[in-house]
Amino acid sequence: MRSVLAGQGAIFLALMISLCSASAVHSLELKGHKDRLFAYPGILSMAKDGSFMTVQYDKMRDIHKRDVEPERRVRSNYVSLAVKKQSRLAVHEANGRTIKTGVTGDYAHARFAVIFVHGRGGDQRLGMNDYTFGGNFNRLKNLVVLNGAAYLAPTVASFDDKGASDVKALILAGQAPVVLACASMGAIICSKLAHDREVVPRLAGMVLLGGVPDRGLAKSAAVMSGVPMSFTHGSLDTVYPWQDQKAVFDAVRGTAEAYPARFVLFDTGSHGTPMRMTDWKQTLEFLLSR
Repeated sequence: MRSVLAGQGAIFLALMISLCSASAVHSLELKGHKDRLFAYPGILSMAKDGSFMTVQYDKMRDIHKRDVEPERRVRSNYVSLAVKKQSRLAVHEANGRTIKTGVTGDYAHARFAVIFVHGRGGDQRLGMNDYTFGGNFNRLKNLVVLNGAAYLAPTVASFDDKGASDVKALILAGQAPVVLACASMGAIICSKLAHDREVVPRLAGMVLLGGVPDRGLAKSAAVMSGVPMSFTHGSLDTVYPWQDQKAVFDAVRGTAEAYPARFVLFDTGSHGTPMRMTDWKQTLEFLLSR
């Protein structure tokens, strides 16, 4: 594979061990960015062990009062654009295809990386847009830069083995532990790579945002290896009902005592709510502490 994403960097072996191990829990606190604005607005219920949480969501507050143009442009106080200096569009070739990827930070020397896979109809621009989804992608980009990490948002042409092989090539192009985050139909890519024994050792965690439910995930190499997982879903998602994804979560949790998985349900949230409302600082701290 020929890549212009970055040169070769040092291997952070000790960090990979601490991030990827599910046998021991290590506390981790990331440097924050606009935490008050992006924290969950209210916890309606929580399981005793914290594994399942219902979060208050209010469309008037969380869209119409947060955005200047609803669902198109968030208010400026939610956005910090200095991170644009460390963002770029990269092009790499893999599997005979040219792949466009939005990149923020230095992937070659990253402490860890977050790779976001969009859903149907999207491309790399969705995950790099600073103003849509309430500014949540801008916050994520700022978080990774502040913490010496990298963020990548590739264009996935198809949600099949070809698409999965392209994202796999991106994961293997770097050396950092990877949190693989997949939204909507992009979760098919997460599911496919969860079964890939070459990819799994590189995963520090997996995030499914309103994703396609896959009961086979519980039998994947990722789950057998204890890769931490975070599920976020809207309770009024009419594309993929939350109950079906909760069944996947329950199956994953059932594979081992105290399996490192969490489910955040946004009460009255729709299909796109997880991309707007997921608290990335809390999510990454949970995944990277396992």
